[in-house]
Amino acid sequence: MKITLDISKLVEEGKLTAEEAERLKGLASSDVGTLAFNILIGFGVVAIALGAVALVPTPETAVAMGVALFAGGVVIARQPKTQWFVLGQICLIVGALMFCAGVLALGEGSLRSTLIVTLALTLAAIAARSSLLICFAVLAASACLGARTGYSHATYSLAIFEPTLTVVLFSALAFIAFQASKRISAAYERIAIAAARTSVLLVNFGFWIGSLWGDPFFLFHGQRVPPRSIANIEIVIPAYAFSIAWALVLVAALVWAMRSGRAWLVNVVAVFGAIHFYTQWFEKLGATPLSVLVGGVALLLAAFVLHRFNRKPPVAAADPA
Repeated sequence: MKITLDISKLVEEGKLTAEEAERLKGLASSDVGTLAFNILIGFGVVAIALGAVALVPTPETAVAMGVALFAGGVVIARQPKTQWFVLGQICLIVGALMFCAGVLALGEGSLRSTLIVTLALTLAAIAARSSLLICFAVLAASACLGARTGYSHATYSLAIFEPTLTVVLFSALAFIAFQASKRISAAYERIAIAAARTSVLLVNFGFWIGSLWGDPFFLFHGQRVPPRSIANIEIVIPAYAFSIAWALVLVAALVWAMRSGRAWLVNVVAVFGAIHFYTQWFEKLGATPLSVLVGGVALLLAAFVLHRFNRKPPVAAADPA
């Protein structure tokens, strides 16, 4: 367990003596030095691996180096001396990502290669006990349905071509991961919670895209790569259905989260509730001076309510979901 303390303030309040404060500072300095040493070695190992890939720039090299780094990370992380734990985690994460990049390059981004990457990241996350890797695994699973992001000059984009399937599948995954977090050891609980939280974000993204364009069910049309425009594609589920369903889901999630004292979910609902509100607000009313003014006032009120909630202690002891 790691605890953050304001040593100077505790000494001023008389809760710590000067001798105790110096002892704690000494322990912290030792820990920081070990952490910096681990990070420097980790950067060196990663640089060597990237250099090897640059010398022989093939997907096979990336896969081989990824496996080697991951295996080395497993060996280091399993050592009884915990001062090498950070180095082991760096090797585990970088190795897993290099392996996945190589597999995707070999498969040219095919569905099969994406499924392999999803499975590999899931197994790597469990082996490394890494919340970061399990988040990548969930995102890779969304890519199997065609989800993707993009960037052009000063423009970021998000594409979800199967909103309904995204909502249904990742709602189920969030539920399963959350239930699993209650039944597994503490070492893996945070991994399950991270998977559930990432799934919740994807569910909201699915609702968001669906509330704008509806769902033409590209997958059922047999179109693996959807066209650039859906203007001439028949919409199976209309946009207003997503808008209504999203609002109902957000309200239900907010009520449950507040009763259970789950601050993270309350804040997520508040963020996506604001996104939903402004998306529909400006889609229907446009960006007029009055709509912007009223929308700004509504946002300030919502921010004030959220701030008041975050200042209150949770109403019940609950896990961090």
